[in-house]
Amino acid sequence: MTLTLTQVLDLLDRHGLAPSRAMGQNFVVDPNTIDAMVRAAELAPEDSVVEIGPGLGSLTRALAAEVRHVLAVEADRHLLAPLAEVADAPNVEIVHADATTPEWRAKLGAADQRWALVANLPYNIAVPLLLDLLDNEPRIETFTFMVQKEVAERLVAPVSTKAYGIPTLKVAYWCEARIVRSVPATVFYPRPRVSSAVVRLVRLPAPAVDADPDRLFTLIRTAFGQRRKMLRRSLDDHLTLDQFAQTAIAPTARPEQLTLADWAELSAIASTR
Repeated sequence: MTLTLTQVLDLLDRHGLAPSRAMGQNFVVDPNTIDAMVRAAELAPEDSVVEIGPGLGSLTRALAAEVRHVLAVEADRHLLAPLAEVADAPNVEIVHADATTPEWRAKLGAADQRWALVANLPYNIAVPLLLDLLDNEPRIETFTFMVQKEVAERLVAPVSTKAYGIPTLKVAYWCEARIVRSVPATVFYPRPRVSSAVVRLVRLPAPAVDADPDRLFTLIRTAFGQRRKMLRRSLDDHLTLDQFAQTAIAPTARPEQLTLADWAELSAIASTR
């Protein structure tokens, strides 16, 4: 059962706490939003779920009612007591850890263990954390999470749009992605200044393109680091005009005009230099 605003305020008051802006804490106080996230995650009773930033435990408690095991990773030591009070269930394991560091990942178990991530991600760590987990944590196979709507749009942006960039391409390399639903600011306490969205990522059986990831994303980062420049200028240390001529990709294009497949093609040519 999701905590109401009154219950959240009472819980914070009893523990002498207030939401931390520095840690990006905005607690969901709407049961429909929690229910929608759990449904979107498409969980089975035998699943194991990792939740980053459980906060006061509303989502944690809802997840615990659906799956075998919930690993709740909370960085704020002050929230551990109220979290344990709300999410008091035998299948909930609370870990005090900074999710952006690798130490907590030992809790994910053997290499063949499979996890789903379901979380209202703290806004201040969402993108770097997600990209790191996509690259380095294959045990997490599905990701269902809430982030700022602007961030969500960057993760699933179409080619040749302003939002299209490095996060879009990293997600496309590893996953199928979609925005499940928009979420208004009114479902949070405290109320953020922006709208949010629930995003669903499903890891592909293999990367979407056959390319060396280090070379591929070195090229992508270089170009998007100078995204206003034409590729022949931003990538002049990596590709010659003769190499561009081996493809259908114009050297006068900007980086946001290239699909992931285009980047893979350039990466293969660049790697021969």
